[in-house]
Amino acid sequence: MQISTAPEVVAAPAAGPDDPQIDRLLELARTYLGMEVAWISRFTGDQQVITAATGLLAGMNVTVGGGTPLSASFCARVVAGALPAVITDARRHPVTRDLSVTQDMNIGSYVGAPWRDADGNIAGMLCCLSRSADPDLDVQAARYMSLLADLVGDHLGSDAARAGQESRQVEAVVRDVLRTHAVRAVVQPVVRLADGVTVAFEALSRFEPATFASPDRAFAAAAVCGLGIDLELLALERALRLRDQLPADMWLGVNLSPEAVSTSAARDLLLPYADRRIGVELTEHTPVGDYDELNAYLRPLRDAGIQLVVDDAGAGFASLNHILQLRPDTIKLDISLVRGVDQDPVRRALARSLAGFAKEVGAALLAEGVETAPERDALLEMGVFYGQGYLWGKPQAPAPL
Repeated sequence: MQISTAPEVVAAPAAGPDDPQIDRLLELARTYLGMEVAWISRFTGDQQVITAATGLLAGMNVTVGGGTPLSASFCARVVAGALPAVITDARRHPVTRDLSVTQDMNIGSYVGAPWRDADGNIAGMLCCLSRSADPDLDVQAARYMSLLADLVGDHLGSDAARAGQESRQVEAVVRDVLRTHAVRAVVQPVVRLADGVTVAFEALSRFEPATFASPDRAFAAAAVCGLGIDLELLALERALRLRDQLPADMWLGVNLSPEAVSTSAARDLLLPYADRRIGVELTEHTPVGDYDELNAYLRPLRDAGIQLVVDDAGAGFASLNHILQLRPDTIKLDISLVRGVDQDPVRRALARSLAGFAKEVGAALLAEGVETAPERDALLEMGVFYGQGYLWGKPQAPAPL
């Protein structure tokens, strides 16, 4: 017999792992009814997917994240009214005894109640199961499960629960990127403005567009999950692999935050390349709490010949102080000051002042985000001698040597 789940049954977000409130509700259901397993499922299309569970999962072949066809489940029949909410002996019940799921999961007894989303639609089930029959299960058990299912729906429909679920989903995506090393490195040329000759490359990270729309979003998501440094180090390892694919006389710039460059793992990755023209670009978007400490971490790298580049100058926190404290070899003029610099006298004034400042402290000044010939010409006239941007090429894989 084909079982319908009824029109009001719709797919809806449900709990993932590590939701303390859901874990507590599952434990309440299982222990109060004396059952071996409790789970929460959600209905997705024609599947029932278990999203959280507790108890003797292996003994009943229950897998969190696993799905079964709704047409084969107890739950769809309960929703459709073809089964009662309480089944005391599944092996003797005239409907459930012939279902393959009864044998596959070794179900002896069952209690289930649907939970509803914020719009009142049935979104999934709260279920308790045991391997043995239980003649003591009664209408009171069904009422108790229905009460807990309402609490499940209230919790999963709350803003906090949705935010927590989204956070867990993002973390799972970041962890999958780390596990599969799903980061690739591309390069963009850095040129002399006067003649367009390439003098260096910057390594940039790329992710699958279906995973993260932009690299900034990937690194921001990783930082929120506490995995920012892990992702930066993976990106660094990928970037350094490009060194052998570039001309030996070219510099390669790699990007690191102050937190990441201060780790022993970053030092261990960088030092083997110390004599191979590597520059570490240190972003300015995050404030530095202790410059003495940061400089102490940078010292062995700089002593070994790795250059320091201050990225995004003029865009973030206390630009001049940042440069004075770090004394970089190269200062990168932020794209916000470069875009339209040929037409904006304020941008020109600031770029000119930074060019003079860089000259005074003995640093090279590099303009990023140059897209037009007038921008290039204006920058060169103001004393900026190096540039990077779409005018000379988009980031791409290195050309074969």
